[in-house]
Formats: sequence, C-alpha cells, structure tokens
Amino acid sequence: MKRIPLEIRIGDLLKSRNMKLVMAESCTGGLVGNLITNIPGSSDYYLGSVTAYAYEAKEALLGVKHETLLAHGAVSRLTVLEMASGVRRSLAGGFPLESIIGVSISGIAGPGGGLPEKPVGTIWFGMSTPEGDYAWRKQFHGDRVQNKRSAARFALTLVIYYLLGRLPPETL
Repeated sequence: MKRIPLEIRIGDLLKSRNMKLVMAESCTGGLVGNLITNIPGSSDYYLGSVTAYAYEAKEALLGVKHETLLAHGAVSRLTVLEMASGVRRSLAGGFPLESIIGVSISGIAGPGGGLPEKPVGTIWFGMSTPEGDYAWRKQFHGDRVQNKRSAARFALTLVIYYLLGRLPPETL
C-alpha cells in the first residue's frame, strides 16, 4: 500500500473539516510552507506563513513579548506558544479564528548555537487552536539540514494528529 505524503493528508483533513492552517517558522526557514505549497490547490486551506528568525521579527510580526524572549529565549515553550497564537491572529485574513490552526517552530538546527540545557537539535513546536494552545519539545540528532527536515515533518504530523483528535501529550 502506497503511503500518502503528510502534506497531502493535511490538505484532505483540513478541507474535510473546513479548517485553515497558518505557520510561524524560525529554524525551518519556511520549509513547512514550502512542503504544503508544493501541493496544487493548497490555497484552499493554507493561508500563509511568517518566517521570523530574529528576536525583532518575532516581536514585530508575531507579537512575541520582549520579556518572554529575554527570560526564556527563542527556543522555549513560551516563545512557540506566543508565536503560534500570534500568527493565528495576524494571518486570519477575515476567516473566523475558530477555523484556523496556528503552528510554530523554533529551535537550534546546528551545527553551532547549542547550550547544555538546549543542545543542537532541540526544537520547540507550538500550536494554537480553537480548543487551546499546546507545545512540544523534540530532540533531533542529525546535521542542520536533517534537523530542519525532521522538524518540518514533525510539525506536519502534529497537525494531522490534531485533526484526527489524537494530539500527543504536551511537553512542559
């Protein structure tokens, strides 16, 4: 049996539930948006994304609080939660918020930038939905490109889990 790519499954699920998706990407640099928009007709369910790499962009474009970034850094639970809810509000485009899922990614792709408490490959994911906001921490062990690809695939998987009503437990 042939496996259906994640980005196609997401489109089918979003359309069947009359939902829209928006992304806030940092360390993946727009990779998730690229995967989704490779699918013809994705404009039916994908509203867009913000690639906010620098602190200043996260604050100005996504509404991440300066205090959050100073106290917890860009690679943190609170930051991805603020990114996800911020992109959900900013890219709603007139659609009701109840129909929009906001997903965010921020991490350390490598090869540098790691810290003892946040080693290379640490990636945080946030999701803002009509039911609430959620966050997960994953540790990937590849090189920079592999970590970015793994993070993008995991973000797509989280959206599918949400749409199927099977979100994994949050990472606190």
